[in-house]
Amino acid sequence: MEFKDEWRAWWKVHVAYQNGDLSKSSSEDDHDPWTAWAYKPRTITLLLIGAYFLVWASGALDPERGSETELVTSVKRLSVAFMTLDRGLWAMIAVFLAYCLLQAPSTILIRPHPAIWRLVHGMAVIYLVALTFLLFQKRDDARQFMRFLHPDLGVEHPERSYGADCRIYVPENPTSRFKNVYDTLFDEFVLAHILGWWGKAIMIRNQPLLWVLSIGFELMELTFRHMLPNFNECIWSGMRTVRYFDGRTYEWVGISQQPNIMGKVKRTLGQFTPAMWDKDEWHPFLGPFRFVQVLSLCIVFLTVELNTFFLKFCLWVPPRNPIIVYRLVLWWLIAIPTIREYNSYLQDRKLVKKVGTFCWLSLAICIVELLICIKFGHGLFPNVMPRWVVIFWTTVGIGLVVFLAAWSYQLHRSMKRKWQ
Repeated sequence: MEFKDEWRAWWKVHVAYQNGDLSKSSSEDDHDPWTAWAYKPRTITLLLIGAYFLVWASGALDPERGSETELVTSVKRLSVAFMTLDRGLWAMIAVFLAYCLLQAPSTILIRPHPAIWRLVHGMAVIYLVALTFLLFQKRDDARQFMRFLHPDLGVEHPERSYGADCRIYVPENPTSRFKNVYDTLFDEFVLAHILGWWGKAIMIRNQPLLWVLSIGFELMELTFRHMLPNFNECIWSGMRTVRYFDGRTYEWVGISQQPNIMGKVKRTLGQFTPAMWDKDEWHPFLGPFRFVQVLSLCIVFLTVELNTFFLKFCLWVPPRNPIIVYRLVLWWLIAIPTIREYNSYLQDRKLVKKVGTFCWLSLAICIVELLICIKFGHGLFPNVMPRWVVIFWTTVGIGLVVFLAAWSYQLHRSMKRKWQ
């Protein structure tokens, strides 16, 4: 038995050496025996399985299937053509996602599986390409194009104003005298904001930075209230999760090594949690350049949140439509590796370095979304920005420039003294 094990281990090393990949052979033994199968490459097998599904779905071996029954009217031919086009587009997306799942570059995240984040990478690329296509359309055509995503879209919906009636007690309302309170507390955006702030706390893991984002969003509400009246308050408490796990040491023992069934279940569920719960140290006051880098992260975060409201308004997407939920979930999945990559980029001491793949994709998606909002928003916002808002942000901008200039000058003088 020992001879067989030694021979099997020697054969693994020999095959890895012949393939020029000796490093990976030793890392395979690090995986738990119960989950080791999920980390073995089966790209050719999955490719053949995917090819079989393509043959079945496209009718490649039977191109004349159903042609006799479809020669009825031109209207029916047109509907069949649209159906075929729709199936072809979804098949194209599925093939690209399958490629990303198997062959796209891995990220620094390993939970629950590197293939999950490769799939998210593919979804981000598709979203960026779709946004680019939408950017080159006219506003009315883009609104009608949204019908391909959901049949209820393409129709204008009234915007709700949360500040129209701020009374807590409404005696003349026949259904409920606390209708304003009920509508506000059970509004879909309340749950979205709570989950959103909790999710950001899990990703950023830095309480001062979360306070900056919270106050910044409140300022965004005040700034754009004249354009979008449905901005509402938001609350969050996600740092409780980070504080609960922070400072604890975890030994992620494999599933097969758990002593009982409950231990195996908990370890299986733990595979879908981060490998480390350490707080991220962003050090925004390390220097002027680091301050600008952290401030840029906050600006991108706030821009993505504002894009949600402006895209919804410009493209006639009602708040309860699932398209909004899909976008928020996709952004959350993209933001998880983005924050990891950006924090690693800031901590890297190399002179020549570049941001990660997800950082680049996140910034590109944010920019294209912003361009769509600017292009489709022309003529939709007749109200002029209040004067106090212009004065406030002008003062903030000038103060920030003066602060950074004075800080840089002070550092330059201190460094000059050290060299002398």
